[in-house]
Amino acid sequence: MQFPENLLYTAEHEWVDWTPGTQDPLTCGITEYAADALGDIVFVQLPEVGAKVVTNAVCGELESTKSVSDLYSPVTGEVIEVNTAAADDPSLINDDPYGDGWLFRVRVESAENLLTAAKYAELTKSD
Repeated sequence: MQFPENLLYTAEHEWVDWTPGTQDPLTCGITEYAADALGDIVFVQLPEVGAKVVTNAVCGELESTKSVSDLYSPVTGEVIEVNTAAADDPSLINDDPYGDGWLFRVRVESAENLLTAAKYAELTKSD
């Protein structure tokens, strides 16, 4: 299982491409671990552009052949873009969760409790 070192992670299995101190929009998605646990994702409900998302609050939904799971925001901020390609073809999330399967971009206001790749790897070993 892969957890890119340049990303930060949440205990709810989301990732964010962010360097603390930057003001650039962040890209968010679910981890390979989450995509694998869900199985084949067949539907995704993403937050709307302009919506305010809050760290660790539900902001969408992922439906797979196994279950329906909540999507949590890894940060607090305003959604400025959603990945319509992933909404139209949810298999992108399973195929490339850190690339074409990204979910949304946020103009960040705050972030808390993000994990490094090493800390996230430790967390997934105990699941």
